[in-house]
Amino acid sequence: MIVGLIVACEVAFWVLLAAGLAFRYVLGMPRAGLALLLCEPLLELVLFTVTAVDLRGGAEPDWKHGLAAVYIGFTVGLGHSTIRWADARFAHRFAGGPPPVRPPKYGTARAVHEWKVAGRWILAAVVAMTLLQGAIWYVGGDGGTDSLRAWQQRMVWLIGINVIIAGSYTLFPKRER
Repeated sequence: MIVGLIVACEVAFWVLLAAGLAFRYVLGMPRAGLALLLCEPLLELVLFTVTAVDLRGGAEPDWKHGLAAVYIGFTVGLGHSTIRWADARFAHRFAGGPPPVRPPKYGTARAVHEWKVAGRWILAAVVAMTLLQGAIWYVGGDGGTDSLRAWQQRMVWLIGINVIIAGSYTLFPKRER
């Protein structure tokens, strides 16, 4: 049930995003589009609630509950930038907006950009780890929480990878030819 809900939330995210941008730019109804875009956090609230109810109902914590926490974390950390990214492209394509700004390619500007990207991923991982820890406490010591702790370890790896990537752009900046 949890995996199906995660898939439904992901599909609903993109449907709400497309509908919100279509209302905003194609139909000329920016308030309706904004209202649809503001419904995005409700998806995570539903997923969070269903996962908590499932755990409280006696379900053994497993990879599905961990995946739900990670999905919510990624939506918190990366959802806004994804919406901004899609909005810029939609505005350019359908509303005559300016072309989307491309990330810098060289030097310090590129390093700063990479640290901002890493910051969003790190936020996503920290939110996921916090939700996972909350689930561990919620289930209590007598529940099997190894799978939730394994997800936390994956998030630590994710943080490390992002720091290495951003750090490489800082230590070895790409130079313009």
